[in-house]
Amino acid sequence: MTATVETLHPGERGTRSTVAGIPVREGVLEVAGPIRLYHRGELPGMRIAWRLTGPANAPVVCALGGISAHRRVCLTEDLKDSWWPQIAGPGLPLDAGRLRVLSFDFIGGSSDSTGPGSPEAGPGQFPVVSTYDQAAALNRLLDVLRIPALRAFCGSSYGGMVALAFAELHPDRVSQILIIGASDRANPMASAWRSTQREMVRFGIESGHPERGMDLARRLAMTTYRSAEEFSARFDGPAKLVGGRYVLPVEEYLSARGRDYAASRKPEAFLRLSESIDLHRVDVSRIFVPVTAVAVREDRLVPLADIRAMVARLPDGRLQEISSVFGHDAFLKEGDQLRGVFAGVLGSV
Repeated sequence: MTATVETLHPGERGTRSTVAGIPVREGVLEVAGPIRLYHRGELPGMRIAWRLTGPANAPVVCALGGISAHRRVCLTEDLKDSWWPQIAGPGLPLDAGRLRVLSFDFIGGSSDSTGPGSPEAGPGQFPVVSTYDQAAALNRLLDVLRIPALRAFCGSSYGGMVALAFAELHPDRVSQILIIGASDRANPMASAWRSTQREMVRFGIESGHPERGMDLARRLAMTTYRSAEEFSARFDGPAKLVGGRYVLPVEEYLSARGRDYAASRKPEAFLRLSESIDLHRVDVSRIFVPVTAVAVREDRLVPLADIRAMVARLPDGRLQEISSVFGHDAFLKEGDQLRGVFAGVLGSV
């Protein structure tokens, strides 16, 4: 891949390049402060790291994922670091060969947008972040990139929550939204699990072992993302004697997932975005943009009943139900099942 640095618009720098023959633009928008946030916090300044993949002048679709996702939705240089490889890319359900796929790193996260520890965030604890704040960041980005409106906004998990917030605030800037495993508010049982994870991370920080806190929180999270059926099929084997104690197959899996997550995420960023999920609440009666909501019957974090209830309150809502042993993580795994859903939303454009 070759890239040239360019100044695109005031306050924003980026690069143009190609990956697998597909044009890619990537950059960082710097926003001068002070910036007031939805929950009354304030940032002295803000950076929004973004990536736009696809043919010039093609319709633009924004794609956002869970709190661990980043702007590299598809077509990274080594094809290993994209978070949606079964969905986004040339010839895939979200076809970067005929659409421009726009994404950005969440505000308050662990990537290159402003988050805990970023110089432009100023000293002290990072303020509380809302899905409305993420929606406002996207709106600023569209202004600077001179994109009048999105052909669609495809959001999964936390990204679906942001899509709902964006559709409520900026209905003139998106034609329709597709959300997968997301609702208008957090389910109390899911909040119970997440609040326990946050306590694990806080305990790790306070005890001087933040990585251990993140490790344990991620292990618990993995048990909520997937289904009991998948775990039974994959991990119903005998324990191994390791270092004088027995280790179950599921323990090895959770240990690996926890270790990897702790090595790549900032504890303070996890706290901010996990909290953002549980504070999320939008008024769907004010969303007049067409909404297609995909519910996974085995999803325990965002139960089918919650999505059905939300769709019933939407002025223009449509429900699609699928089944998957991957539970909440079906949005990452079920490319074949989701292909028809994406085709119905995006059509032949």
